[in-house]
Amino acid sequence: MSGPVWEFVHGVECGAPRVFAWAYWTNAENWDDPPARFEFDGPFAIGTRITAKLPGQELESTIREVVEGQAARIEMDLMGALVAFDWNFDELDVERTRITQQIRLSGAGAGTLVTQAKMLEQSVPQGMARLVQHIERKWAEKRSARDDGTPPSKTEDAAP
Repeated sequence: MSGPVWEFVHGVECGAPRVFAWAYWTNAENWDDPPARFEFDGPFAIGTRITAKLPGQELESTIREVVEGQAARIEMDLMGALVAFDWNFDELDVERTRITQQIRLSGAGAGTLVTQAKMLEQSVPQGMARLVQHIERKWAEKRSARDDGTPPSKTEDAAP
């Protein structure tokens, strides 16, 4: 397979620990991006298929790689092209995470999809901003629920 014909990278900072942000993102119940609805055929793990249901169409993708707590690759075969979504969760400090998504379009049919792919350059930053808002809100709720005001331990961080 040749290199990508289109590529886009976007990153955001999130005011929550990496382990918490990862646990939130990998929970299928939190995949909320109207009008799309997402269905997972299993846990967030290699081989799990994800169906994105949009008005008038369904898109299938598969989780191809997972580095637990840190990174994942989701791939979609579409009209003779491969769209790869690489997500990385990097710890900046105890309660700050950088979330980066890199999207690549490659394969024999990729040239015909570049115009559609470029629309992601507008929608991905908006979607990632919403994701961060949701994660930070859940993190704030979790912190305020603690009686003693001390930050949770690493294992407590994981439960959104």
